[in-house]
Amino acid sequence: MTRRHHAGGVGVSPTKLSALLAAIVSLIVAVSVALYAGAASDVGTAQRALPGPRPPYDPAAPASTGTWVGAWSTSPSAAEPGTEAAGLHDRSVRNVVHTSVGGTAARITLSNLYGRLPLTITHATIALAAADDSAAAAPDTMRRLAFNGVPTVVIPPGQQAMSDAVRITVPHDSDVLITTYAPAEPGPVTVHTKVRQISYAARGDHAEDVTGAPYTQRVEAWRYLTALDVLSRESDGTLVAFGDSLTEGHSSTVGANRRWPDVLAKRLREAALADLDVPRYGVVNQGIGGNRVLTGGLGRPADNPSGLDRFGRDVLGRTNVKAVVIDLGVNDILRHPSVTDADQILDGLRTLVGQAHARGIRVIGATLMPFGGHRGHSADREAVRQEINAEIRSGRVFDAVVDFDEALRDPYDPRRFHPDYDSGDHVHPNDRGYDRMAHEFDLTTLKGSAPTRL
Repeated sequence: MTRRHHAGGVGVSPTKLSALLAAIVSLIVAVSVALYAGAASDVGTAQRALPGPRPPYDPAAPASTGTWVGAWSTSPSAAEPGTEAAGLHDRSVRNVVHTSVGGTAARITLSNLYGRLPLTITHATIALAAADDSAAAAPDTMRRLAFNGVPTVVIPPGQQAMSDAVRITVPHDSDVLITTYAPAEPGPVTVHTKVRQISYAARGDHAEDVTGAPYTQRVEAWRYLTALDVLSRESDGTLVAFGDSLTEGHSSTVGANRRWPDVLAKRLREAALADLDVPRYGVVNQGIGGNRVLTGGLGRPADNPSGLDRFGRDVLGRTNVKAVVIDLGVNDILRHPSVTDADQILDGLRTLVGQAHARGIRVIGATLMPFGGHRGHSADREAVRQEINAEIRSGRVFDAVVDFDEALRDPYDPRRFHPDYDSGDHVHPNDRGYDRMAHEFDLTTLKGSAPTRL
């Protein structure tokens, strides 16, 4: 650059020369920022492409119009039992996920959080499902996925990888098939089980199969996959539902998408279409059955990590998060006999709020629902629940409150679920109860930034 300037810049004034150099530097910085934003927009993402030349420019690559938001996600919660030694050798895994918002391009995140060795994915695809409860792809929707421009990605133990964006029209409220093939997956497999959705697996590399015929294994779990983001023109941010099995959707109808975050996403979409002044958010579900604020499970990394341990990854690390709904605390009361002081749980919840506020994220907190009739219920535990709920309702914990307890309790016995909403185990709602939870939200309280102080 210096030699070229001296050859052709005779007579150029120092002022003009400085301006020219400044313009060149500004251009380089702008290009670098754009490249960085595209490659590292997901916090904690770790990718490594195999050696070799990058492929030529892909004309199907998406244009940068719209906003990246979360359309679906889940929390890696454990190592899949039975995969510790053999993993899923020579297996195609076809995860079925349901979108809360639509977009014109998509990218995925894969996790090897519980793996002990590097996970090599040699083939990955995305397609729209041809029908409900089906492994078949809709015609002309199958797309190959790449990672840093190549089809193979190696994910180190404990890490995750985000794919490149691919152009595909993803409708809201639709099922999407995301398939990965690992020729020699060493295990254990990172998984989220009991997800109220059937996914599939097949022997051999069938990542681009559109018929669904090879996918004879059915499983109620999501393997490796932890996020689907879309480039959206209908949404401007992501709302994270962060909780336990009550958020995960335990006891809701399998394959029907009747968890309360699903219904909330539908409410937001319908309100926006009616031109109401509500936020336009994608809604993602980061619920884990049995999850607690304070205590995680066993292992390293821990199965079912505590809310305090996973908040950075499962909330702050999601794409373009504007708000989070926190519904945690019941399992701390039921599953931890030493937690008899409500202040311990409240301190944990306030810690999560502080972390969210540091990132400008608005926090809506849920009251703890009743569990009278459950084998773990006692007068002492009920007193802890009531104390926590009183503090939540006071406004001294969260930016806004959604009162799940008031919405679902029996008015004649507030320690219990209303019979219309009880799944039968006295701790989880049925489909009607989850619908009632979603309708308890004042949608306007989801909008706005975090306050400077709580």
